[in-house]
Amino acid sequence: MKHSCFVCPTVMLRSLLWLFVICICFAGEVQADEPSGVWKYRPELLQPFWRSELVEGESVLFLKPEADQPAAALLLFPVQSVVSISSSAGDVIWEADRDFTWEQGSRRIQLTPDSRIPAFSEADLRRPAGSQKYRLTHRDGNGEILFGAELEYAAMQVCVTYRRTPGEHWSAVLPEYAADLLPRTASRLLQGQSVELVTLGDSISAGSNASGLYDQPPYQPPYPELVRRGLDEFSAGAVAMTNLSVGGTSTDWGLQQVDAVAEKTPDLLIIAFGMNDSAGRSVESYQQNIRGIITAVRDRCPQCEFILVASMLGNRDWTTLKHERFAEYRTALRELSGPGIAVADLTSVWEEFLVRKKDCDQTGNGVNHPNDFGHRVYAQVILSLLRKP
Repeated sequence: MKHSCFVCPTVMLRSLLWLFVICICFAGEVQADEPSGVWKYRPELLQPFWRSELVEGESVLFLKPEADQPAAALLLFPVQSVVSISSSAGDVIWEADRDFTWEQGSRRIQLTPDSRIPAFSEADLRRPAGSQKYRLTHRDGNGEILFGAELEYAAMQVCVTYRRTPGEHWSAVLPEYAADLLPRTASRLLQGQSVELVTLGDSISAGSNASGLYDQPPYQPPYPELVRRGLDEFSAGAVAMTNLSVGGTSTDWGLQQVDAVAEKTPDLLIIAFGMNDSAGRSVESYQQNIRGIITAVRDRCPQCEFILVASMLGNRDWTTLKHERFAEYRTALRELSGPGIAVADLTSVWEEFLVRKKDCDQTGNGVNHPNDFGHRVYAQVILSLLRKP
């Protein structure tokens, strides 16, 4: 059935007024290039943030303090100079002094009184108990953590590109080139031979809260594809990636996927579980399942090497997760490390993140996923094991 369309003059007038208000609010902002629908890959985006003098697109969320203080956020490193602050989508770039200020040698960025950069209160990051799809009870009992199913947190966060003060070192455990543990994969990459990669993991590895998964700007792919691109640039040979990851899964599900993995005859399998396991699985069971996956894949594909991913941390304010498990799982993975098996330690990176910043600065959904910046960090850590510096 066709319906006629009539626009009330009053509604049209209101719409025009709102459009006028929006234009006034954003007047003076520098508009970046229009999104093309394709992520604008640049090799420097995958350079390890802990080595680079220029930190690219570090995400922060500006919070309004309760007292009469300006909204502010902390960066990972002391700032030598700020290159830009943009929206997560990349379509708006804000102006220094007009919208934000900073002091050389400080990690603090603060907003001006009339800044056009979005800022939020702690209350904005909560919802009443029982009001969301998932029960995300806050540890203090005051309602639930705000859940972001897609890019809700990205819309609140902004991206800061800055030159960091020389001499400031990253104090957490750093990944090192692992040719001694992954000799076959490293050799094939260096010699320009083809490399077949497979990723097996949960929703983080499936790409949840990476902008490309939702076909929204800046259209960045999840970390497995970033790893492929980083290796494809590094090696003259063809690099293929098959991502078998599925949201909501844990190590027991991974044990059931050995046939699907073996069908791809991988040179390297990235195994990335832990976030969902941490809600209740013992360390012994977790390690046994990971060992079981390795053993079963090796039986079918003797040439395969492995990277075991120690997961990022979930939000410590969420009561469901047993947060001590992340460090315990990391230890369990290290105990499995040896010839043909290396560990990508994202747990240590996130531990240091949460010393220097807040969870809301790099979360993708508020509780247990990374945002675009976090997906790049995942890729940077894994690539550091595979690319010779």
